[in-house]
Formats: sequence, structure tokens, C-alpha cells
Amino acid sequence: MVIRTLLLMALLFSISVPAATQISAAVDKNPALLSESITLDVILDARVDAAAIDFSGLKSDFTVMMPSVSQSTRIINGKTSQSTQWKVVLLAKKAGNFTIPRFSYQGLTTEPIALTILGAETAASAATNTTTKDLFLQSSIEQDQLYVQQLSYYKVQIFFNTELQRGALSEPSLEGAIIQQVGQDVEGSELVNGIRYRTISRRYAITPQQSGNFTISPPTFSGEMLDRDSQQYGYYSRTKKVVQQAQAIEIAVKPIPDSFPADWLIAGLVTLSEEWTPDVTQLTIGEPITRTITLSAVDVAENQLPELNLNFPRTLRLYQEQPQAKSAERNGHIIAQKIFTTAVIATAPGEVTLPEVKLPWWNSKTNQMATAVLPAKTFQVAPAVNASDNSMTTSTQGMPPATIDSKDVNNKAPSASVTLNQPINNWAWTYSTSALLALWIASLLIFYLLWQWRNPGLKAETSTATAKFNSHALKMACKNNDPEATKQALLRWGHRHFNQQFISLSQLTPYLNSAALSAQIEQLNAALYANSSKATSDDNDVSSDNKNEHWQGQPLWQQWQQYKPPVAEKMADSDLAPLYPKDV
Repeated sequence: MVIRTLLLMALLFSISVPAATQISAAVDKNPALLSESITLDVILDARVDAAAIDFSGLKSDFTVMMPSVSQSTRIINGKTSQSTQWKVVLLAKKAGNFTIPRFSYQGLTTEPIALTILGAETAASAATNTTTKDLFLQSSIEQDQLYVQQLSYYKVQIFFNTELQRGALSEPSLEGAIIQQVGQDVEGSELVNGIRYRTISRRYAITPQQSGNFTISPPTFSGEMLDRDSQQYGYYSRTKKVVQQAQAIEIAVKPIPDSFPADWLIAGLVTLSEEWTPDVTQLTIGEPITRTITLSAVDVAENQLPELNLNFPRTLRLYQEQPQAKSAERNGHIIAQKIFTTAVIATAPGEVTLPEVKLPWWNSKTNQMATAVLPAKTFQVAPAVNASDNSMTTSTQGMPPATIDSKDVNNKAPSASVTLNQPINNWAWTYSTSALLALWIASLLIFYLLWQWRNPGLKAETSTATAKFNSHALKMACKNNDPEATKQALLRWGHRHFNQQFISLSQLTPYLNSAALSAQIEQLNAALYANSSKATSDDNDVSSDNKNEHWQGQPLWQQWQQYKPPVAEKMADSDLAPLYPKDV
């Protein structure tokens, strides 16, 4: 067996392989329709490298697909013949008469081929002649007269009346434009000239970024489908390769009108709506309220939505969050929204008016400028609860009796004096008192140092203990309106959540990305400061019930529950705010 194999190999090597003697080129159809694929065959009678023939000279007039190369060797009566065949699919870029150039290899040259490509009118009529076409493509665009940054929907359909085995569809292209697919492919069927075709439809959003006249390069379908002529063999039916291209579309893009007064925004519809949380008609000094403005636009990409000019009065303290933009496809259109959230705190009593918000935009349906308006809103600002009592107590308690001479009041003769009722503290501060206080503080310091020296590991343990956080403890502290316990729970939470050691609430708030939660913590801090000032100025003990009389912890607990770090994600349809709010 081994000897026989060696003899066969020797026989093969002894056979002389002739050199190439001829090369030929041909096309499968001539004339051809625009958007119809043409197969170019080049055959050389020798086995050569696949890159031996250069097809780059065709790219000026044709879209050139990847060549398919096959090689064969035949031995008949001791004579060997070999060949290399290239199959190249071509798609003409325009109608007219063309010449496929010569192809050369080692002195052998093909003859040039004169090729005629029929015009768009002939190609369109041939597309409806389904008796000779198993598959064809059609493309369309909703508007071919556009403005810069105006979104238009481009549609391509694949029509086929036999079984597709596999295939791929390229994307359209347009110089200086943003193109993105809208939704998923849609399968259906249509009746064309009395023949039922199955269809696959795909839609794109095309947004030109510069003005001028342009041509949308159409997508190309390349795949395999069952050969209708071989279906009589049933299970063993052959397949054939198909390559088809949709027709090109011309568009004109106009520049932005010089008369437009603001940042350019062109859309099918633009609305502004607002929401207040909580929904109140009166503000209270020091109490936060959240304003949420939603800018919605149809047929606009989310990155095209502009900023809003929000002119808040100076009597309001503001905490603005980073605007959040998102988009989704709904009923075949792209809807984009930008949400502006601001926590508002009134700082002065009286009346405050938020001016109206205006946003100019260009209506692509009416081809005219329009304005989205959010009406002005007026609030009455009430003083903080017991603000007058607290200020009087803070400014009088712990002070010596104050006497105001009537001469200072009305520039009258000194006949009487006005004395504020004030508890008199008979205890006097002396030098001995200062010395005793200093000695007591020094004793505490020495005791602390000795205690630390005897317990070196206690500091690390204490630091670790302070980092332990229990959400139930925070909830109960807020429920009991206990500002001090709430503060300690928040500091423990901040230590664990941000891996930072905080000693005050003012150090914690810069790490938060929620304006509403920051406002609630600031209100808590103000309550703690007011209670601390009151306790310092009053000689009597202050009970916990009395201390928690004014601060309410439930709003802080609700904002803490809603707090979460920002996450960028594609929004679903359900995340969109209503496009037509009830109050618009």
C-alpha cells in the first residue's frame, strides 16, 4: 500500500504543469438595470494566487463586492489542466454607458467589455415586473427638502417571493449626517402586479449636519435564496447568490434661518411641563420644595435638546441637579425628553414670582417658528414656624437686663425707660472660677491620655463601630422627629456609603447627587443649630420632647429612601413623561 502511494505521488510530480496560456472576462447580463447586480467572471487557465488580478479600477463606476475565487485541477489521460476563476458582483453607481477595463496576467490580457446601465425610470418599471425578479429593494424618505439638523425617516424594503436562506443588509450612508436605525425590522407582505411578495422593512433616522445637495447611498442586500429552477429536486434544491441594491435618493438641505433668535431646535412638536413636589400653593421659609420641568420633543435626538433659561428670583436658594436626557421610539417616531430638577428654598417672606419660561423652536410640519411656553407662577412665602419666638428667645435669654431710653426711641425727654423682662442670673464669674475650670479641663485631658495609653486598640475599634449603620435606626429617628439621633445615623451611613469619615452634616452634603435630600439635611442642620443655640442661652434643662417640637423627620426619610447614585441607561417607553400633560 505504501509503495503504491509513493508511485502515485511520483507520477503526479512527474507530470508537467503547463503555464497560463489564456485569460477571459465576461458579464452575466448586458444591458443591466440600475440597482441590479452584475456578475463579472474572469478565468485564467492556471493555478495562481487569489490576488493576481486587481479589480480596483472598477471602483470609480461600480460598487465592488468581495471577489469569490475558486481553483480546479484536472488530469485526463496524463494531461493536466488547471484554472483559476474570479466572480465579482458589481453594482453600478449611476446609469449610462461604461467600459469594464482589461485585466492582465504575465502578458495575457482580457478584452474590454462595453456595458450599458439603464436609467432610474427603466429600473423602477422593471422592479414592478415581478415575473423576472425573485428579489428587489425599494427605498424612500419622508422629506427630501430638509433643514440642517432636521430629522427625517428613511425606509428600505426587501421584496422576495421565494425562500431566503441567509442574507445581510448594509446601512445607507450620507456625507456629514447622523444615521441610526429606528425600531426593529418589520415583516409583512404586499401584492405587486397580482403577485404576493413577502417583505422586510427597516427604518432609519437621518439627521444632516450641513447644508447643500446630497445623495443618500442606498443599502445593499447580499444573501442566498432557493433556486426556483431546482425546486423540483425537493430537499436537495440548490441555492443561488443574490445581490441587490435600492435606488439612490437625492435630498436638499437648507441652512439655519438667519432670523432664528435662539439655539436652533427643529422638531415636529415641542412641549414644556412642570411638576412641584409637594404640590403646594404656599412656600415656607427654610422648607424645601422640588420643581421638575420636562422638555419633550418629537422627531429630535436627545443630544439636540437645548438648556433652559430659568430666571429664579434672588430670594430663593437653589439646588440644581444635572439635567437628564433620554429618548425612546414610540409609534414610529423618536421622542426625546430632557428633565430639569431644582430644589427651591424660600429665604424671605412675602410674594415671589417665577417668570415664564420660553423656548423658541422651528416647526418642521408648518415650516414656521413656534414658541413653547411655561406660564409664570406666583407663591406666597410664609415665615418659618415659631420664627419670631425663636429669634426673640435667642436674642434675649442669657443677657443682662436691657434698658432702652425713650430718648433713643422718639427723641423725647428722658422721662421713662423700657425694660425687657429677663431672668436674672445672680451667679458671678470670678478669677477663681476661671482657675477651677482650667484645672478641671487639664484633669480631663490627663485622664483621657492615660486611658488611651492603656487601650491602644480602642481607637480603631471605635472608628469601626461608628461606621456601623442600621437603616431602621435612621427610620425611627426620623419618625420620632429626633434631629440628634438622625444626624448620628446619617453620619454612620455616609461613612459606610462613601468610605469617608464625616464629623458634621455639612461635610456629607457635597457627596450627595440629590438636591432634595441635600435640602432636607440642611433643614435638619438648621434645626440642630437652633436647638444648640437655645440650649446654650437657657439655664433651664431642655427636654427631648421640647427639642423635637418643630423639626419633622418624615420628609427626610422619604428623600433618603428615594436616593440612589446616577445611572446612565437607555430609557424604556414606560419611563417617558406624558408628551401632552394635562396642564398644557
